[in-house]
Parts: sequence; structure tokens; C-alpha cells
Amino acid sequence: MMLEMIRTLFQGIGIPCVFHMVTGAYCPGCGGTRAAKALITGHILQSLRYNPVVCYGAAAALIFGLAWLYCRFRRRPGPGFRRMEIFLYGGLVLALVNCIYKNYMLLVRGVDLLA
Repeated sequence: MMLEMIRTLFQGIGIPCVFHMVTGAYCPGCGGTRAAKALITGHILQSLRYNPVVCYGAAAALIFGLAWLYCRFRRRPGPGFRRMEIFLYGGLVLALVNCIYKNYMLLVRGVDLLA
């Protein structure tokens, strides 16, 4: 029931990437909507293929949410920004590596990974 509701919510949603339409190359966010849709419907590997930053962000949010709850119940200060900063830089590096790899495959090898 819930899965069908999510499918109808995401049906027809497709945000075109202006950067891709103009240049023919992928931006770091290309595939993000499809990755979110795949992740919500339970297709984790497909979500990783479209854009791994979505899974990374979901995992980081889950980890920080659980850490915050743990600290809250133990009456300790929550995880600081310094710890969060490491995850943010990791996500940035992952987005750039993903963008470079997809553009290499598309522009040099002629393989469209998001088709």
C-alpha cells in the first residue's frame, strides 16, 4: 500500500538538468532524482548507480540522527559540527569523483551510464 503511494508520487517526476542539456556533460547532481526514487522504493544498487551521493547522504543522516538520539538519552552533548564536517567533505569528494567518472564514460568511452 505504502509502496504504491510512493510510486504514484514519483511517477512523472523528472527534473531536466539544464547543464546537461546545454553542454551534453553531466553535473554532480545528475541522476539525483532517479537515485532518490530508487532508494525510496528499495532499489539500493540502482540508486548507487544513478548517483551514490543520495545513498551517502541518507546513511550520514541516519548515523547522525542515531548519534543525536543516543546523546540525548544519555544526557550528553550531541555530535558537533566538526564531526559533521568530515561527512560533508566526504560527500563533496564522492560527488566530484562520480561526476568525473560519468563524464569520462560518456564523453571518452561513449557509454551513457544514466540512460
